[in-house]
Amino acid sequence: MSSLMHQGRAGFAFFERNWNLTKRYWGWEVVWLVYNVINALSVTLISKNTQVLGNISQAQIDSFTLYLVIGTAVWSYLSVTFDGITDMINIERWEGTIEHTFMAPISRFTHLVGSCWYAVAHGLLFTFVQLIIVASFFHLDLSQANYLTAVFILLLGSISFIGFGIAASVLPLLYTERGSQMSFIVKAVILLVSGVYYPIDVLPGWMQPLARISPATYVLNGLRDALQHNQPIWSPSIWANTWPLVLTGVLSVPLGLWVFGMAERYAKRKGRLKRNG
Repeated sequence: MSSLMHQGRAGFAFFERNWNLTKRYWGWEVVWLVYNVINALSVTLISKNTQVLGNISQAQIDSFTLYLVIGTAVWSYLSVTFDGITDMINIERWEGTIEHTFMAPISRFTHLVGSCWYAVAHGLLFTFVQLIIVASFFHLDLSQANYLTAVFILLLGSISFIGFGIAASVLPLLYTERGSQMSFIVKAVILLVSGVYYPIDVLPGWMQPLARISPATYVLNGLRDALQHNQPIWSPSIWANTWPLVLTGVLSVPLGLWVFGMAERYAKRKGRLKRNG
């Protein structure tokens, strides 16, 4: 029990450390929020162009607008969460403390998951603020949305995102100069195949299997069912997206930890834990 409490306190310590880093670089948070809001508005304004096509009702335009708003919100959440996980390696390398962290008497699970849960909390808050701003800009009617289901799906999907994020964080661990930028490829692939701005049915046939293994696909489907169709948690459509997220989370987190462990041992053997910056 005492060992479990020690690991729990250690995990919260990483959560608290990352919160202090956020406060330290609060200006960057403002810049990133403004960038994401403007990007979301730019994408969502595409829906207004559908009026020129004719024979499209205002209700259909509003539905398409909300469809894009949800896509931009999930994309922002995924980006903030992934960046939070990879930045923890990048910042420690820049500060020259990563070797000390790796030698601390805590498990790598505690280290990574403690940092990842802060990234999730940070991403949720960030995305919520963005969603409120964008929704108010377009005067969307969310009175029929099922917020409980939306939160449930997003939290469940966060577990899978953590696994993918841990695996992606090996890039800044192994590549001292541009490793964090290299992790963008993971987000880019997820953006392409997960139906962020369009249904996955429009993808080429050979790409659609990739969409089936992306947790973002099921998060987007679940959120759209919750916010556009008022589906409760126990509905068949939500359950159809719940069990793939559970399965992906169960598989991705241990796999991500295993990949990170291999990369850590390799980095120690090759002397790649030097300070960068």
